[in-house]
Amino acid sequence: MNLDLANKVAIVTGASRGIGRSIAKVLAQEGMHLVLAARSQDLLQEVAQACPAKAISLAADLREEQTPQRLVDLAVKTFGRIDCLVNNAGATKRGDFLQLTEADWQDGFALKFYGAVRCSRAAWPHLVQTQGTIINIVGVGGRTGSAEFSIGGAVNAALLNLTKVLADRGLQEGVRVNAINPGAITTERLQTRIQRLAKDNGLTIVEAAAQMATQLGIKRFGEPEEIATAVAFLASAKSNYCQGAILDIDGGQTRTL
Repeated sequence: MNLDLANKVAIVTGASRGIGRSIAKVLAQEGMHLVLAARSQDLLQEVAQACPAKAISLAADLREEQTPQRLVDLAVKTFGRIDCLVNNAGATKRGDFLQLTEADWQDGFALKFYGAVRCSRAAWPHLVQTQGTIINIVGVGGRTGSAEFSIGGAVNAALLNLTKVLADRGLQEGVRVNAINPGAITTERLQTRIQRLAKDNGLTIVEAAAQMATQLGIKRFGEPEEIATAVAFLASAKSNYCQGAILDIDGGQTRTL
């Protein structure tokens, strides 16, 4: 499908690995110019060099208050415009609620939630000019709580609400804002969880993966490219009637409304 994204400009945070890396790859294949952000300069360079379209990178920590504005300024200085912001950066610590520290909670919100808030605020005037889009990569934990994911669930729920808030504003100013909730996607983070399950229960990796899928009520894990393809759709004019949409891509894991 031709999504008419050629020569448009996208910022992708958390672009060095996993879902973010796949998002960068797919958007570049659609002809978008990219500004990629993450903490690892070496991994970002690998992603940028692999992109068929022009891509630049900024190795920086989005938990730092001034980084989002630097990222937006770099995009505008290099390409003169911003058409799409993909807020993908952020990982939160799992664990027993009573064992999670104040620092754990602050760190969880600092990167994923406040990073998205600041990137969206900095990019907003430029997105108004281009009638562009914001796509928040959130997670199914924001809709269905679980005991070991208290920080992540709270952060994700806040980011889903922010999606609705910005979508409401965007109706008046021409900026489309939507969110994707990935389920269990085959990234390094998921592999770490599977390895831990295998070790704790004396299982092989294959047995642990099958057990986790069964526990989640799904037939298989998702692939990063499946999230990236949805991002490309939401970035394009093909999704013009999507505003404040929350798309669960989770193999049927989410059963709540």
